[in-house]
Amino acid sequence: MTDKSTQSATQNKTTPSLNHDDIRNFNAQEDCLAGKCILVTGAGAGIGRVAALTFARYGATVLLLGRTSSKLEAVYDEIEGAGGKQPAILPMDLEKADYNEMRNLALLIENEFGQLDGVLHNAGILGDLTPLEMYDVDTFAKVMHVNATATFMLTQALLPLLKENDNGSIVFTSSTVGTHPRAFWGAYALSKQAVEGMSDIFTQETQNTTSLRFNCINPGGTRTNMRAHAFPGENPMTLKTPEDIMAGYVCLMSDESIGVRGQVVALQPKS
Repeated sequence: MTDKSTQSATQNKTTPSLNHDDIRNFNAQEDCLAGKCILVTGAGAGIGRVAALTFARYGATVLLLGRTSSKLEAVYDEIEGAGGKQPAILPMDLEKADYNEMRNLALLIENEFGQLDGVLHNAGILGDLTPLEMYDVDTFAKVMHVNATATFMLTQALLPLLKENDNGSIVFTSSTVGTHPRAFWGAYALSKQAVEGMSDIFTQETQNTTSLRFNCINPGGTRTNMRAHAFPGENPMTLKTPEDIMAGYVCLMSDESIGVRGQVVALQPKS
C-alpha cells in the first residue's frame, strides 16, 4: 500500500527526512522530548490519555486539554506518580468554546510556560453511522464543529505562540475513512477529510515562512471506546492498544521529524 502525502507540486519539492516506516517504527531516546511543552486535546481517555503519558515519559511538559476535569485530574496524577514533569490541566469543551476562549488559552500558556512546542489534536466525536440522506443535521453540525472547525480555531489561536518556537509540530488525527471515505460514516468521514485538507493547506502556506510543521496521523483500528461504539460486534482483543502505536506520535513531536511536512501517516497500514 502506498502512503498518502500531499499532492501539491510545491510540497513535492521537499523530500521528508523520515519515511513512514521510520515514523511508525521510531526508536525513541529516553529524553527525546525533554524541554518541550506539548498540548494534547482529548487527553482524558483513549489515545489522548496514552499520548499524554507517553510524551511525559520522554521528558515533555504536557498540557492536558479536555472537557471532563475528573479524567484530566486522573491523567495528571498518573504523570506525577510516574515522576514526569508537572503537567497542567486545561478544561475546555471544544463543542462550546468560542475563539476568544481559545485566544485566552494561548495567552495563559504563554504567560505560564513561555513556550509551546507541539499540539496533538486528538479530541473528536463519532456521530451517527447512517446514510447521509438520513443524517440528523444537528448531529452533523456538532461532529463537523468538534472534529474540524474547533480544531481549526484552536490551531489558529495557538499559531503565534507556536511560531516563536524553532521546531514546532502540529499533529492532526485523521482516520482511514478520512483518507478513503466510506458509505455510512457520514460527518465523521467528512470531518476527517477536512482535517487532512487543513494540514495540507497549512503546510503549503507556511513552508517558506516558518519551520513549523503540520502532519496527520491515522491511528488505524485501536482499542478505544470510540472504536467499540463504531464496531460493537468486534472483539477488542484483536486490536492494538494505544500503547502499541505510540512510536509514531513520539516521532512526530520529536526533533527527529524536522523536515517531515504535510504527511498523512497510517500507523497500521493495510498490506
